[in-house]
Amino acid sequence: MIEFDLEYNSERELLIIPEYGRHVQKLVNHCIKLETKEERNKMANAIIDVMGNLQPHLRDVPDFKHKLWDQLFIMSDFKLDADSPYKTLTKEELKAKPEKLQYPKSASKYKFYGHNIQTMIDTALTWEEGELKEALIFTIANHMKKCYLNWNKDTVEDDIIFKHLSELSNNKINLTSKDETLSESKNLLRKKVTNKGKNVSKGKGKYGSGSKSNKPQRKR
Repeated sequence: MIEFDLEYNSERELLIIPEYGRHVQKLVNHCIKLETKEERNKMANAIIDVMGNLQPHLRDVPDFKHKLWDQLFIMSDFKLDADSPYKTLTKEELKAKPEKLQYPKSASKYKFYGHNIQTMIDTALTWEEGELKEALIFTIANHMKKCYLNWNKDTVEDDIIFKHLSELSNNKINLTSKDETLSESKNLLRKKVTNKGKNVSKGKGKYGSGSKSNKPQRKR
């Protein structure tokens, strides 16, 4: 009666990096046991070549060889005494936890305006007084109104937009005393269909987009 000495995976040593397979792991284990450093260096370089052939999709990755050497030392459980052309990775460096990243906090409580609106307002505050600055401020206000309407499909009064703009500018921009009004809600959200069936916004005017003329309208 013939008996076979079968070896099951459940009884084998766990692979440290399974992507390279058990044969590469056995080569690494054998390399560790070689007596002279010259022999270990020679075999380590041969194993690196084999690992590179098994991962051809990584050849375009920066520091490809460096990654292979790091993986070689990881598979040896950092027991391999061989000369690497790169700084040798240590177990402590591998297990070190990255620094905790601070969760980004929104600078504004009005999140529906987006993160860039504060940058736009800060930029407007650096401009010299004049028609261009006034046009930029009303463009920002119209954009805020459009963002508000996208968040709340109902309607919004200009006074609310002016109040929010004042808060976001630290009370440096005050449009409540102006005679102009912002574009109407229906014009800000209205789109037209071209002959090709594509949706495009209405033409742009001097003070923004969304109406035939986006210049601030006088209050009646």
